[in-house]
Amino acid sequence: MKDRNIRLLLIIFVILVITPFLVFITRMNSENSEKELNIYIEETTALNPVGYEDGKWQKPSDDILLEKLSSLQYEVTQNDGTEPAFQNEFWDNKEEGIYVDIVSGEPLFSSSDKFKSGTGWPSFTRPISSGNIKETIDNSYGIKRTEVRSYFGDSHLGHVFSDGPEPTGLRYCINSAALRFIAKNELIKEGYGEYLYLFGEDKSQLVIREKLSDWDESHQMEDIKTAVFAGGCFWGVEAVFEQLYGVLNVESGYSGGSEESANYKDVSSGITNHAEAVRIIYDSNLIDFNTLLKVYFNVAHDPTQLNYQGPDRGRQYRSAIFYIDEEQKKQANEYIAELRESEIFEDEIVTRLISLDAFYPAEEYHQDFLINNLYHPYIVNWDIPKLEDLNNKYPELLSVNNPETFDKANSLIEINEIK
Repeated sequence: MKDRNIRLLLIIFVILVITPFLVFITRMNSENSEKELNIYIEETTALNPVGYEDGKWQKPSDDILLEKLSSLQYEVTQNDGTEPAFQNEFWDNKEEGIYVDIVSGEPLFSSSDKFKSGTGWPSFTRPISSGNIKETIDNSYGIKRTEVRSYFGDSHLGHVFSDGPEPTGLRYCINSAALRFIAKNELIKEGYGEYLYLFGEDKSQLVIREKLSDWDESHQMEDIKTAVFAGGCFWGVEAVFEQLYGVLNVESGYSGGSEESANYKDVSSGITNHAEAVRIIYDSNLIDFNTLLKVYFNVAHDPTQLNYQGPDRGRQYRSAIFYIDEEQKKQANEYIAELRESEIFEDEIVTRLISLDAFYPAEEYHQDFLINNLYHPYIVNWDIPKLEDLNNKYPELLSVNNPETFDKANSLIEINEIK
């Protein structure tokens, strides 16, 4: 009887004291765990997928994703699946580089934050930017966990736990199938050059095309086309288009006025009707007019600045496309309409479309000015940044990244030494 009473008292004690205490401890641990998931990560803005500005990226349709992704990649990212531990692509990858979302391409994690967790999945102490990681509560399988998803792609990535190493104490346990790895030496070519700083480097080197090919001998004349653009000082505009694969010759000059006033002294005074312009000779089999438009509007100049560009003021620095024929006019109008609809630019596009009457080459000392004057203050402050921007946005368009032309008549610029 006495033993029975003791057992009864023990049961009551467990129910009234021990159980509430355990529930309290569990709740506290849960709350502390959830606090720990946020306490060490500074809130930062989401980084855009490469080639997209101001968060305008749109997720592809399900049909496109089914075609683009492998069955495992689709299952993991779209159906919240999990790949096998120790049987995935990146769990033991030790190469330097960054990991981007397989769907959107947005930067997610760096190898500098990767550690060996022993779990069999890639593990990181933190994301490159907290803005690209969305956290949600996952109660599947009767376990409360914190799921992580990508901001733009909304891909299921994995989970985050509070059992990681310093400095954050976090472990982002991520599926390899949700990631694409870009090695450090491929970052610039892939358009992610700005993330070299993650490895103690910056964009200190810039490979530029130093000499264009002899187009009159190596290309079919029927494929040779011409485009004429104006967008501020012709030094930088010329240098940008000289980098493109398929561009055969670029010449600085004047368009919009008379032959008598086509000289730098008169044009720079602002008293003529000329605009500083560049004439681009290109092989239409290798690069088309729409691609030239893309570079013109997104790199070579700012199409929202009326009668000025950067530090230069006057109508001679206006934004204008001197179209050769009605087809170029049509394509330019359509591209401008697309830009306006996408709202990439906050201000109104002021680029004028003008029928080309004549192009007059500028004085010899203006030709290839950037190549010949790398340390000129104007070039350093206004034009080298354009080439950096071109390298980051459109590496696939660069002649120096084409296997047929790489390392031929190219120059390696140490940007830090110039600046």
